[in-house]
Amino acid sequence: MVSEVQAIRDRIAEIDASAARSVFTRGRDLALRHPCFATGEKPNNKGRIHLPVSPGCNIECQFCDRAVNTTEQRPGVTGQVITPAEAAEAVRQAVSVAPEISVVGIAGPGDTLATPYALETFRLIGKEFPELIKCMSTNGLLLADKAEDVISVGVETLTVTVNDIYPETLRHICGRVHYRGHIFSGTEGAKLLIDNQLEGIRKVSDAGITVKVNTVLVPEINGEHIGGIAKSVAEAGAVIYNIIPLIPQHNMAEMLPPSCNETDEARRAAETHIRVFRHCQHCRADAVGVPGGKDYREQVYVNRAERETRFSHG
Repeated sequence: MVSEVQAIRDRIAEIDASAARSVFTRGRDLALRHPCFATGEKPNNKGRIHLPVSPGCNIECQFCDRAVNTTEQRPGVTGQVITPAEAAEAVRQAVSVAPEISVVGIAGPGDTLATPYALETFRLIGKEFPELIKCMSTNGLLLADKAEDVISVGVETLTVTVNDIYPETLRHICGRVHYRGHIFSGTEGAKLLIDNQLEGIRKVSDAGITVKVNTVLVPEINGEHIGGIAKSVAEAGAVIYNIIPLIPQHNMAEMLPPSCNETDEARRAAETHIRVFRHCQHCRADAVGVPGGKDYREQVYVNRAERETRFSHG
């Protein structure tokens, strides 16, 4: 009997070690192939194309100002919104002019799960470009609901923006949440968002998707909570963490961004719980090329007819 129990324990240990090796190998491969998952002192010089197919959003963040223009260098901005079919053509063009591209990502300009276009795009891209890493960014409100869809289209890396784990303070960052036909505000909406984010991270990470978490650092609101956020998302299954200094705009236009020291302190608080990414370039929703290097978006998107785009929170 004792030998049987020990054999079972040995087998469990073997499975755990195998899983750990698999996670390590996958993480090392991503560090070499995905520009947003490299955690060394230098970026890995790999490229990505962002496909701006997702116009709508379902939460209202106080710092968010989505826009259609060709000048601003920040998230939430694109020169235009394109269709999934146009996105496939954009990838063809992108890999021809920038062979260093290893990732096809969808990061807006709204939320990727608020409309069906991101999932539809990944289905098209996966058939034609199976070698490219499929990467999605989301606010996580619908991640738990749509986890099976995300898994089924072959998303390999997922970034979830988690700005706090305390509803009492998150309500000052996220004003309202639109969920299943209802609007939730204040602490109620913030708690709903947090619960859905953590549940969604658990679901997709358990399925083998590598999860990175972004947090917008607003020192006056969540500056003291970074360690707790990092610990909670790591426990849910995230493996890498990125702190984005606040860009003062929209309803937070008068707030001060974090200083370099405040950002460094936040990173140190986070890295006691999770690996920290330090090379974020505040990429646009239509960025093409190596982050921080030459951008090919004009070559990829320049001939596409511009159209009027109306953003909504529906």
